Amino acid sequence: MMISSIHKPMEMPMLSDPNRPLYEVKAGLFKGLAHPIRIRILEVLSTAPEASVSELIAATSLEASHLSQHLAVLRRNRLVVADRRGSLVYYRLAYPQVADLLRVARALLGEILETTQRQLVDQGGLPEIPPVSVPA
Repeated sequence: MMISSIHKPMEMPMLSDPNRPLYEVKAGLFKGLAHPIRIRILEVLSTAPEASVSELIAATSLEASHLSQHLAVLRRNRLVVADRRGSLVYYRLAYPQVADLLRVARALLGEILETTQRQLVDQGGLPEIPPVSVPA
């Protein structure tokens, strides 16, 4: 039997030209946030006006090369800025709204965890499911 038509995977519609740059910047923002270490770096930076690389190494327990890679992603996505003073480099949040975003994300996570906990507790009230007997 021959198949007369070829099924193509559904393609996402292309974003219109005026909106594409905005969505790319938004995607970059979330890419910058998409790693636990980068979140930790941003949290450290949200508690002080700035932090040196050595302070960030101490706060994250990362090797300098790994920290550097994460900081590069954060810089590229405009979440942090660097300031060199002599042989030291200091980082700070590029925008104070980044700290606000982290606070909102933490509050949302708390609500999600509470909801999940309630759902797990509610599961405890379900009736028992009898085991299936398998003929020998």
